Amino acid sequence: MADRSLDEQIDAALRKGAEMPPGQLASAVRYEPERRVITVELRSGASFSFPVDKVQGLIGANDSELAEVEIEGDGYGLHWEKLDVDYTVGGLAAGIFGTARYMAQQAGRTRSDAKAAAARANGAKGGRPRKTTRG
Repeated sequence: MADRSLDEQIDAALRKGAEMPPGQLASAVRYEPERRVITVELRSGASFSFPVDKVQGLIGANDSELAEVEIEGDGYGLHWEKLDVDYTVGGLAAGIFGTARYMAQQAGRTRSDAKAAAARANGAKGGRPRKTTRG
C-alpha cells in the first residue's frame, strides 16, 4: 500500500478533529511562566493545566519557546513550531506527556512508601536474580 501524501494526512487529521466532541477541542491556550504550566481552555467551557517540565519535548525549553504554542486541527492539537513538538489535546488532558517508552520511564521514577517497602522485601529475599548466560 502506498504512503498517503502529506495533503491526505492533513485532511484526515482535520476530519478527525471535526468529529471530536467539543469537550475535547481547545478554544484557547496560554503559557504561564510564573508556574511553568500550559493552560488549555476547551470549547465545552472547561479548562485544564499541565506542567511543561513533565512533558517530553518541552522539558528544559525556555519561556519564549513555550509561549509560542499554537492550536492546530481546529482545536484537536497543540503545536510548538521552534521545538518541533505536537500533542493532542485529549492526550494531554488524559496525562499522556510523551511516548509510551517515556511514560514508562517516568512511572519507574515514582517514589512511594509502598514501592520502598516492596524493594526492601525483595532485598531481604536476596534481591533480583542474577542474569545467567546461555552457553
